[in-house]
Amino acid sequence: MSLLERLAALVASGERGVLFTVVEGDGAGTNMLVLDDGETVGEGSGAAIRQASELIREGRNRLLTLEDGSKVFAEVYGPPPRLFVYGAVDTAEALCVGAKLLGWAAIVADARAAFATRERIPSASDLLVAWPEEAFAQVQPDHHTAVVVLTHDDKFDVPALVAALASPAFYVGALGSRRNQERRRERLLEAGVAEVDLDRIMGPCGLDIGAETQEATALSILAEIHAVQTGREGGFLKYAKQRIHVETD
Repeated sequence: MSLLERLAALVASGERGVLFTVVEGDGAGTNMLVLDDGETVGEGSGAAIRQASELIREGRNRLLTLEDGSKVFAEVYGPPPRLFVYGAVDTAEALCVGAKLLGWAAIVADARAAFATRERIPSASDLLVAWPEEAFAQVQPDHHTAVVVLTHDDKFDVPALVAALASPAFYVGALGSRRNQERRRERLLEAGVAEVDLDRIMGPCGLDIGAETQEATALSILAEIHAVQTGREGGFLKYAKQRIHVETD
C-alpha cells in the first residue's frame, strides 16, 4: 500500500497519525507517515519518528528542526478531540455549543433519562442515558478526550471521577465549590483513588473570568481545557512571556 493509500485509509478509519514532510535539508520533499500504533510508511528520520507519539497527543501541526538542522513539517491526522460531559444540566448544553464551535465532538451522559434528552441538550454529538461506569465504558476516553463532571451528587460524581482518573483523558474537570471539592476529595480517597491522582482533577474547573451565566461558565471551562491541551497557564496575554500563537517557527 502506497503512502497516499495508507493516508486515505487512516482518514477513513478514524485512526491517528502524523505525516512528516522534509521541507529543508537532506531528503527535502520526502514523506513519512507514522501511525499511533507505530506503523510507518515512507522514508524519514528516526528523530522525527521519536516525536510522533507526542505530536499525535498534542494534535497540532508543527514545523520541526531536527538535530541535523533539517526542517520537517509535521501534519497530524485523526478525528477531532472529544469533550465528554457527565451530568446533563444546563451548563452541559452551553459546553456542547462551545465545543462544536471549536470543531470538537461533544458527548453528554446522565443516568437520569429525564435530563439527558434532545430537548434539553440539542447540541450534543451523542447523548447517553447511563450510570457513570457504563457511560465511561462506552465512551472510553483517550488522550484526546477532555472529561467534565457537572453533577453535584456523590453517587454520580465519585464513580465518574474514578473512571475518568483511570483513563488517559488529558483533562479531568469537576464543577462545584471549594467546599464540595474537599468533600469529593475525601470520598475519592475512600474509594481508593491515590492522592497523586487527585491532583489531576481541575476543580473547581474553569478559568477565573468572573463567570455567572451558564454560557460564561462554559467559556471559562473550555478556555481552561484549551490551555491545558496547549500547555499554557491561561493568564493575560498582556503579561505573557511566550509567543501568543502556539505554533513554533
